Amino acid sequence: MRILLTVVAAAGLLCAADTKFGKPLTIKQPMPLATLLAHADDYNGKTVQVKAKITDVCQAMGCWLELVNEDGQHLRFEAHEAGIEFPKDSAGRMVIAEGKFVKAELSKEAATEKAKEDAKDKGKTFDPASVKPGYSYEIEGSGALLLSK
Repeated sequence: MRILLTVVAAAGLLCAADTKFGKPLTIKQPMPLATLLAHADDYNGKTVQVKAKITDVCQAMGCWLELVNEDGQHLRFEAHEAGIEFPKDSAGRMVIAEGKFVKAELSKEAATEKAKEDAKDKGKTFDPASVKPGYSYEIEGSGALLLSK
C-alpha cells in the first residue's frame, strides 16, 4: 500500500510540472502583454517574451496559441515554423512564450485571407462582414514554458 501511495504521489508531481517546448528561453523576465502592444513599433522584429493566458489552441496540430492578458488584449503565438506542438487542451492555462514579435499591416484583402484561415483553423464559419483592415500582432515562436495548472 505504501508503494502504491508513493507511485501516485510521484505521478501527481510529474503532472504538476511546467512543460518546456522548443528552444530554451533566453530572456530572464517576461514583459506584460500590454507593454508589448503599446510599444509595438519599438519591439517589431525583436525577440520578446510574454506571460499570458491561453484562450485558444490550434486543434489541427497544436501549432499556435491565442494569448490574452487581463485587459482582454490578444496576441497569436505562432509555433509551426519552430516545430512546436502544444497539447490541444491547453486553453485556460498560463504560458511564458518567447520569439520574434511581428507587427504587420493588413489590407482588406490580407485581413480577409487571415480571417478565412483563422475560421478554418477554429472550425468556425467565416463571416466576411466582420473583417476590417488594420494590424496583425504575433510572436513567431522559438520556445515556451507551459505552466502547471
